[in-house]
Amino acid sequence: MTQALVFDLDGTLVDTVYAHVFAWQRAFSEQGLPIDGWRIHRRVGMSGGLFARAAAREVGREFTPEEVETLQRRHGELFRELLPGRRPLPGAVELLADLRAYGVPHGIATSGRRPEIDASLEALGVPEDLVVVERGDVRRAKPEPDLFLACAERIGVAPEQCYVVGDAVWDLLAARRAGMLSVGLLSGGYGEAELGSAGAFRVYRDAEELRLSLDDLGVLQ
Repeated sequence: MTQALVFDLDGTLVDTVYAHVFAWQRAFSEQGLPIDGWRIHRRVGMSGGLFARAAAREVGREFTPEEVETLQRRHGELFRELLPGRRPLPGAVELLADLRAYGVPHGIATSGRRPEIDASLEALGVPEDLVVVERGDVRRAKPEPDLFLACAERIGVAPEQCYVVGDAVWDLLAARRAGMLSVGLLSGGYGEAELGSAGAFRVYRDAEELRLSLDDLGVLQ
């Protein structure tokens, strides 16, 4: 039975998590809403709208739809200013290249939106025919399963034949809701115990360690 890999993007394949934290923190600060960075980090990986609503609870009041839209837009602007170039995480480029060479079905499913993700995809050198599902392609983002289910459908593999590879508990929760096993990577700042308790089948340091451990997942024929 063919196994496929569905990858998160930020913190899994590219080193962008903390730029997102700083961008959100500045966006809130500009609205007179200071939030501690660690509280933001715990929410990175959610969709922007869910993130804004969760942050509203942190500051003790609800946001209007207009405020949520403003925060999301400003976050995107600040993120691109803070990190105009993107750095693939260790082993990410090589892992994707190996999967192509081995003929292992794979794709990317991210809560990020275009144009924010374009530089990350370029840095990874992904080919034009690689399946990439972004926030604008689905109705609901993580921790809902829509992104991963859409990616599996476009790859042409049943959900139960997919491993989700992610760095945040929101990735793993969405994977469980999609009926997929998950693999956790420590490269986004979550601890091994956190990822394991969220349902990760295996936890690796980064994409490079995963690349060297593909036999563990049974994806190589």
